[in-house]
Amino acid sequence: MLDIKLIRSQPDTVRAALATLGGDAFSYVDEVLAIDENRRAIRQCMEGMQGELNAVSKEIGRRRRLKEDTADAEEKARALREDIRTQETALAPLEAKIQDILVRIPNLPHPRVPVGKDDTENIVAREEGEKRGFDFEPRPHWEIGEALGIIDFERGVKISGTRFYILKGDGARLQRALITWMIDLHVRKHGYTEIYPPYMVLPQCVLGTGQLPKFADTMYRDAEDGFYFIPTAEVPVTNMYREEILAADSLPVKHVAFTACFRREAMSAGRDVRGIKRGHQFDKVEMVKFVRPETSDDELMSLLNDAEDVARELQLSHRVIEMCTGDLSFTAARKFDVEIWAPGCQEWLEVSSCSSFGDFQARRANIRFRDAGGKPEFLHTLNGSGLALPRTMIGIIESGQTAEGTIVIPEVLRPYMGGQDVIGKQG
Repeated sequence: MLDIKLIRSQPDTVRAALATLGGDAFSYVDEVLAIDENRRAIRQCMEGMQGELNAVSKEIGRRRRLKEDTADAEEKARALREDIRTQETALAPLEAKIQDILVRIPNLPHPRVPVGKDDTENIVAREEGEKRGFDFEPRPHWEIGEALGIIDFERGVKISGTRFYILKGDGARLQRALITWMIDLHVRKHGYTEIYPPYMVLPQCVLGTGQLPKFADTMYRDAEDGFYFIPTAEVPVTNMYREEILAADSLPVKHVAFTACFRREAMSAGRDVRGIKRGHQFDKVEMVKFVRPETSDDELMSLLNDAEDVARELQLSHRVIEMCTGDLSFTAARKFDVEIWAPGCQEWLEVSSCSSFGDFQARRANIRFRDAGGKPEFLHTLNGSGLALPRTMIGIIESGQTAEGTIVIPEVLRPYMGGQDVIGKQG
């Protein structure tokens, strides 16, 4: 959420920044300012009335001590209280309205973000690792998975409908190995603390991280109790510290969590429908950071490196994409995607989005920090996938395929697979 003081003091700057995102979010600025002006006028009026009421109350007290008549003063006090209540009644809907508008305004892009209209103007920051060459025609993962008996699409659809699948045998084992290895990597090498959070959260949590109200139609919700099924571990992990003040010397706080994720995926035609690339339910390892504002730029680069490190260790060719303003998410001030090469699909697949949110989420969730003896300040939040499982699985299956139709398991995963180095056809 943007600081109303920033909108009030630099409206043209805010409008210009919002305009680079595309859409019409900049139009909210005038509406906010108009309501804010009315709200401030009422507050100023109330403050004057309250000051007058305080003076009258003191006068009533003085007269009572002197046994003097207080009737006129008490009548004036009653009238002032009634006027204040009237103003409070007028103020309440304005407060609600301005809050409703503020939570609908996206974050402002970081000054370093390149300006662009959409994803066609994103920038390839770098590419690492050689794409594997083949002396045969590489196949897509859905063919390999079905032939080996490690992915069952037909029964997944039979159970739950389109966009669902079943991992079987070494397919399920490979994903479990990946999850455990990634958590261990981030904890032991990168210094994160592991968290196992709930998969269902209260509405104020998805409001705090910015999924509500804009993305309400992309989330699954329990109609009876009002819980939202998490779209990512970012939501419960960030909200661990909602309405809290952290000690400055505890920062940065670095958490990593594995969860299932639940999202409504719009149906699409072509290659997007095939395989395990998109699903309503998928697994992901997520990194979340809480940092001091002055360190957030460096912490974003560190977060990005931690995500890339997973691809490097798995020996998967990857590239880093810097998002332009027109392709930023609603909450991100700056964002980098990590994509791995899938030789069977012949495309780059996003496996991580590493984002810095500035104080945008912290304001919505009221997460602050305080130096000893200082006033509480909003901290900065960051998060990134480390990594998302389905597309990482695609990279391993397609890059590790052999002419015989088997899959070579990345060396770092073999200890987590009981020493197994190849996935063959399941019995």
